[in-house]
Amino acid sequence: MEISVRELRTILNRVVSKHRDLQTDGFSMESCRAMVSLLDVSSLRMTEFQAGFQEIMFFQGIFREFDLDKSGCMNSYEMRLAFENGGFKLNNKLYQMLIARYADNEIIDFDNFTCCLVKLETMFKTFQGLDRDRTGTVEVNLAEVPNSASLCLCCGNLKSVFVLFVYFS
Repeated sequence: MEISVRELRTILNRVVSKHRDLQTDGFSMESCRAMVSLLDVSSLRMTEFQAGFQEIMFFQGIFREFDLDKSGCMNSYEMRLAFENGGFKLNNKLYQMLIARYADNEIIDFDNFTCCLVKLETMFKTFQGLDRDRTGTVEVNLAEVPNSASLCLCCGNLKSVFVLFVYFS
C-alpha cells in the first residue's frame, strides 16, 4: 500500500486539527510534496510513512516543549532553542535564512516548523554523507549538484545549495 501526497496531507491535517494547542493553517500540498520528494519517490510506502509520522510526532514534542509562552506558535528565540534541542546547531546567517523562509513576521507555526526540520535533517544527512573525511567541509562537482538541489531550504536555486553547504562548516 502506498500513500500519495494528497493522502499524506489529509492524514497530517486530521492529526494536527485534533491538537488545538498547535497554531497551524494545516499542511499545504507544497509542504507534503517537499517531504515526499526528499525521499526521491512520488508516494510513500507504509514503512516510509510510519517512520516519517514518528519523526513528525517527535518534532511535535519539541515544538510543544519550546513554545515557552504556550501560544501555539514559536517566535524566533523559541525556534532557535527548539532547533538546538533537535540537534541542529546553526550559525546566525543560516538561522536568519530559515526564519526568512519559514516564519511570518518571525513567528513560525507547527506545519512550517515541521517542514523546515524535515528539510534541515535531510540537508544535514546529505552533507554528512558527502563529508567522507569528517572535516566539516565538502567539495561538490556539478554532477552531484542535481542530486542535492531538491534539498535546498531557501529558494530552490543551485547557488543556495552551495551557500548552505558552506554554512554547515
